[in-house]
Amino acid sequence: MFSLIKSELSLVWSLFTQDAGHNRKRMLLTVVAIGWGTLSIVMLLSFGEGMKRAFHKGTRGMGENIGVLWPGSTTRAYGGMGSGRSISFQDDDGEMLLARIPSLAAVSREYSRRRGLTVGEKTVNARVRGVDPSFGWIRNHVPQPGGRFINEEDIRQKRRVIFLGEELAWDLFGSQDVVGRELSVNQSVFQVIGVAQKKTMMGMYSGPDKNQAAIPATTLRAMYTDARVDNFIYLPKSLETADLAKAEIYRVLAAKYRFDPEDRRALSIWDTRDNQRITDNIALGIQIFLGIIGALTLFVGGMGVANIMYAVVKERTREIGIKMALGAKARQVMAPFVLESMVITGAGGALGTAVSLSIITIIGLLPLQGDAFDLMGIPTFSPGIAIATSLILGAVGMFAGYFPARRAASINPAESLRYE
Repeated sequence: MFSLIKSELSLVWSLFTQDAGHNRKRMLLTVVAIGWGTLSIVMLLSFGEGMKRAFHKGTRGMGENIGVLWPGSTTRAYGGMGSGRSISFQDDDGEMLLARIPSLAAVSREYSRRRGLTVGEKTVNARVRGVDPSFGWIRNHVPQPGGRFINEEDIRQKRRVIFLGEELAWDLFGSQDVVGRELSVNQSVFQVIGVAQKKTMMGMYSGPDKNQAAIPATTLRAMYTDARVDNFIYLPKSLETADLAKAEIYRVLAAKYRFDPEDRRALSIWDTRDNQRITDNIALGIQIFLGIIGALTLFVGGMGVANIMYAVVKERTREIGIKMALGAKARQVMAPFVLESMVITGAGGALGTAVSLSIITIIGLLPLQGDAFDLMGIPTFSPGIAIATSLILGAVGMFAGYFPARRAASINPAESLRYE
């Protein structure tokens, strides 16, 4: 059985090489056409993949799957209290939420003041936040090498230390080493303990982090005794418990501040998962759109292959008839055409992919900088793109060869011998 299959394949291959040898120039042009189509689809999908990853990174610049909690006003009478009552958070609400809600991984207070930061004779007006240590990893504040974020000891000792956004640090100190330097916040001296690494943010609620500073929450409370918590930042333990955590926040705070847990205006919660889902769907839609454009370009090349194969069938009508008259089976007639189409498509696909990867590599090595490049990303080739391109190429090659081959196999040997 194996020897029979082997001899059959050997016969098909010899027929293919004989037929293909007569049309090398035409085959080369077709390979180039398929290569161009492959180049188009790989580049478009790679741009789409790069954009999707940039969007994914940008939406998580503020923190991944976090919630921002603000106080609101009641809209329902509850427990003997009237509607229209304003809710004001207390300093220990964060600890209470963390203790009573098992589905929460971390909670941080956030105070906010706009103050002048002074270095020498230079003063920059910036937002200064009073936060807890967990704020750093909840909000994705990653310090540059040599620095750190606020820690528990800073909170306990009410240290006058400050963590700067990268652009704010540049505005104050220029290109100098910043960690360990001192600056004044409304005439109070603070030591810089860290500078944030650059990040892309596609979501924010009080301006970009790069222009803001963070100090220990206890330090800000000591400086401004009338300060009230502006909001809390929280992080659920998992995506599965995020909705439960949100409901529990309403329940726990409703019991303390005596409002209806179903009164969604009493508290305002920004669940960033919604923004992340929307952005991910937009990026996926753009990627699919670009993929369709590239696939259409490749299918145009596939139609060129099919047209060439039909022309080859027409040219070889007498030859095919002779083969069939001598006993060639339908599959032996069809196989060389399908094989030729697949080889042409595969060679063109390999050529287009190689050129695409070279272009993507070169673009990746270029020093591209700026907000536009941070937002749009750089072309990225992924396993998913390789699989999608291979499937499309396989389908194009198969269909471009199958229908001409079926026509060849349907030729009547007697009529083909009279064909001019």
